[in-house]
Amino acid sequence: MKQSDPRRIRRAVIFDMDGVLIDSYQAHMEAWMRLGGQLGRPITEREFIPTFGRRNKEIFGALWPDVPDADIERLGETKEATYREIVMACRPTMDGAVELLDALKAAGFLIAVGSSGPPENVEVGMRCLGETHLFDAIVTGRDVTHGKPHPEVFLKAAEKLGIEPRFCAVVEDSLAGLEAAARAGMAPVGLTGTFARGPLSEKAALVVESLKELTPRRIAALIDRNCHAAPAAGS
Repeated sequence: MKQSDPRRIRRAVIFDMDGVLIDSYQAHMEAWMRLGGQLGRPITEREFIPTFGRRNKEIFGALWPDVPDADIERLGETKEATYREIVMACRPTMDGAVELLDALKAAGFLIAVGSSGPPENVEVGMRCLGETHLFDAIVTGRDVTHGKPHPEVFLKAAEKLGIEPRFCAVVEDSLAGLEAAARAGMAPVGLTGTFARGPLSEKAALVVESLKELTPRRIAALIDRNCHAAPAAGS
């Protein structure tokens, strides 16, 4: 079957920021580990991994459930400030990220960020990429009530873009993010790194080792298949 030209139908790609456009895994882990040291309650990487990509309140609930709610916001701000310092020092953009964004924009795709992180973190990521003009919509943790795997962040991104969810693909590195994309009725694309191919394959329509493996035509084909197969979104 002949593939459709990506430029002839309006489609969108929504990217998570952490671990997808910005190689932020080590920076987040180091920031959480520093906070654990300050609290006298160190954590291991094994404990950190399941929390990656989730909102701070949920992470505190997983790592230190007895921390009072009144302290979570203050401690979370401390951790995020540490994270931003680390990221700005090394500017760890993902290999192929800028090239993919440029190719998608040239092919007529709408592009958005759908992140659970605070807007200040997303802004730092944008500064690292140097490609802020390419994004048509940005949704951060401050814009949503529910964290991933709830689909709210991606549904809000589609709403901001003015496009139906079924015409969207989501590029994610976390299991929670892929589940959120599927629940939103979008085509979920998994990027290895935070998780291995096996677990990602259970939730993604496509798994890649690098953003360099993605092209506008390949993403358009995924969206087209999803349009024919996806149930109603927003469950």
